[in-house]
Amino acid sequence: MTARYDAEPGMLAQLLASWGEPRFRARQVWDALYRQRRPLEDATDVPSALRERLAAVFPVSLQPVSDQRDRADGTRKWLWTGTDGAQLETVLMSYAKRATVCVSSQAGCAMGCTFCATGQAGFERHLTAGEIIEQVLRAGRASEQRISNVVYMGMGEPLANFDEVWRSVERLHGDLGISARHLTISTVGVVPGIRRLAETDLPVTLAVSLHAADDGLRDRLVPLNARYPLAEVLDAACDYSLTHGRRVTFEYACIADVNDGPDQAERLAGLLGDFPGAGGAHVNLIPLNPTASYTGHKAAPERVQHFADVLMRAGIQATVRKNRGTAIDAACGQLRSRSDAAGARDGVAPADPPTSDRMSP
Repeated sequence: MTARYDAEPGMLAQLLASWGEPRFRARQVWDALYRQRRPLEDATDVPSALRERLAAVFPVSLQPVSDQRDRADGTRKWLWTGTDGAQLETVLMSYAKRATVCVSSQAGCAMGCTFCATGQAGFERHLTAGEIIEQVLRAGRASEQRISNVVYMGMGEPLANFDEVWRSVERLHGDLGISARHLTISTVGVVPGIRRLAETDLPVTLAVSLHAADDGLRDRLVPLNARYPLAEVLDAACDYSLTHGRRVTFEYACIADVNDGPDQAERLAGLLGDFPGAGGAHVNLIPLNPTASYTGHKAAPERVQHFADVLMRAGIQATVRKNRGTAIDAACGQLRSRSDAAGARDGVAPADPPTSDRMSP
């Protein structure tokens, strides 16, 4: 059985033709699912009997386990279970005029970064393109603003699941109309995947998680560095940037007394100060978010700001991320599959109840 958002237009058209439906029905159904971004059950242009028949043949992939909202900033997070029991999380971040969905590309993660809850929880499986697309559409139905940005920064390493991730990118761009520049793929440095991205025809935004400015420290924080050291990662990122004419963002989690010192700032400035990619380099400094599996702490604000100042004096654009969703473990590095995600800590509110049992959210 093919899941609803893994179905391709040709498959849908062929099935409807075999049922004796007029040719325009396939376009009508596709338009409802993607241009209108509606659940199949609410595609009222399509006869109800046909909707029911299609829903039985093309079921949704994800069932909600929990749904939380951070009272402080409105960030919303869902824990889903797939048809095989694998769990994954999706985060919706709403702003005044736009909304961003942070999607998972895998259930779990095999990269094992020491400060990341997802990596410490282990790997279950890759997600399909349809499961990724479904995250965007279902989060979008819970958003007052239309989804304009999608970031592949949830659970998993997107470039370790390249084929399904890229198929979802093409569908989000082609079927939902989201600009390639508003689709961001984040990686801890899977060099072959970055080089494959450079061969694609959509100029998505590339974000590379560095977290250290030398191989010795990065080996300890990001185990993949032993396979793809900094020089190789930066070389691949540069090639991507030059090929697509896009500035690369380098993510850097600031951990107190580990990688937040002036020596690391100077080393990073030396690495990226003459980055030959298009538009130079942009460093996004992220105060470490707390996780149960890591004893480190976020760097003090003044240390993070000093780090940013060192980079900016070297001509590198640097920003400090304002973390969102920390009260519900929805911030960078905090996502992990767990059936007890709907805890009632301070700052956590259950989200609005679903309006029907067929669509949650």
